[in-house]
Amino acid sequence: MSYDLIVIGSGPGGYVCAVKAAQLGLKVAVVEKRATYGGTCLNIGCIPSKALLHASERFDEVGHLGALGVKVGPAELDLPAMLAHKDATVKSNVDGVAYLFKKNKIDGIIGTGRILAPGKVEVTKAGGATELLETKAIVIATGSDSAPLPGVTIDEKRVVTSTGALELPAVPKKLIVVGAGVIGLELGSVWRRLGAEVTVVEFLDRILPGMDGEVVKQFQRMLQKQGISFRLGTKVTAVDASGETLKVSIEPVKEGEAAAEVLDADVVLVAIGRRPYTEGLGLSEAGVALDERRRVKVDAHYQTSVPGIYAIGDVIAGPMLAHKAEDEGVAIAEILAGQAGHVNYGAIPAVVYTNPEIASVGATEEELKAAGIDYKVGKFPFSANGRARAMLQTEGFVKILSDAKTDRLLGGHIVGTGAGEMIHEIVVLMEFAGSAEDLGRTTHAHPTMSESVKEAALAAWTKPIHM
Repeated sequence: MSYDLIVIGSGPGGYVCAVKAAQLGLKVAVVEKRATYGGTCLNIGCIPSKALLHASERFDEVGHLGALGVKVGPAELDLPAMLAHKDATVKSNVDGVAYLFKKNKIDGIIGTGRILAPGKVEVTKAGGATELLETKAIVIATGSDSAPLPGVTIDEKRVVTSTGALELPAVPKKLIVVGAGVIGLELGSVWRRLGAEVTVVEFLDRILPGMDGEVVKQFQRMLQKQGISFRLGTKVTAVDASGETLKVSIEPVKEGEAAAEVLDADVVLVAIGRRPYTEGLGLSEAGVALDERRRVKVDAHYQTSVPGIYAIGDVIAGPMLAHKAEDEGVAIAEILAGQAGHVNYGAIPAVVYTNPEIASVGATEEELKAAGIDYKVGKFPFSANGRARAMLQTEGFVKILSDAKTDRLLGGHIVGTGAGEMIHEIVVLMEFAGSAEDLGRTTHAHPTMSESVKEAALAAWTKPIHM
């Protein structure tokens, strides 16, 4: 069988690339090694974790409704039903991708893809049979998998990655999360709300590296108020799984600061990051170059070192975000169809889906200082927002960063309820090179949480009204 495009991987980058290419008239096939489409995101990542985050937040919310005049008895956890909701959500989404393939006449092929040469992909099926596919172009969209912790064996039962953490059959009494990144904090917060005692061990001296420092400091205090403990500047050196209780050895990153310790845990979640999935694809044999972190090297048009072979998403440089992969998928599809595909990497939002959420786009203060850019800061707390007060959701604030000379928006950072939805007006404005004044002069419905975004923009431009 011959195609215009073969995509290896059906995650957000891969399936969106395939759909867009088919819409533009290309004959497309997608090779997927899982039994279902959607990649890590839909099967064992973004989607199931958000189902559990939402469900656990509603469970926790029941205990705080008295302040709103709603009297209810203590909430009772039905964990199997919560996990069933998660599974049903996954099925709905992966079935949706299969529908999109059918609707757009895309051939979905279940099997493991290997690039033999430009234009040739060998697919190994479950029974061992192979099929050779020919194509004009190949897009590698194989994503990433969990980075291992040296010396620690993952069994996905007691020592788990995010995959196992989505399937725990009971709430652990003690959960140790190794890594204070997005995945560790999101899943740690799920099990904390459901009753686990959660300790986060982080190698660095801060949580959420790369995000705005001021936002992160306040956010850590919020998580501590929720009962999550942090051991920063600390490394895990071993996990002993020989007994009924896991024994987790930790010690300070800087020698001499404190003595080594052993912590007890029922479950250990290893969430120290993700690594690009490039194994078994035949890349070296095909001549596809990788960088020092084993990511696929690409040019400005997503082409690898081999003409006709392209790559997008987590498997190339840049933030490992599903929506970044989607935009790259659209861009390369347009390029292959003769159009001018493009991604604005300066306006890609990032969200931490805890409660409250963190949302960010553009530069942080730390990045602007390092670059020597003269900037202005506008901040507005939700405690001064009428809708937030009515909802008892006054924690957090909005921060707007703008160029001191031109007033152009350089970054936006929000910590608070609904931050992941509110960030997008800042994203859109940055996409169109708008200014703090533009945002501050834009009418916002009253009363809404989003008025805090307007007020922060006014603070960056001139002065806020309500503070």
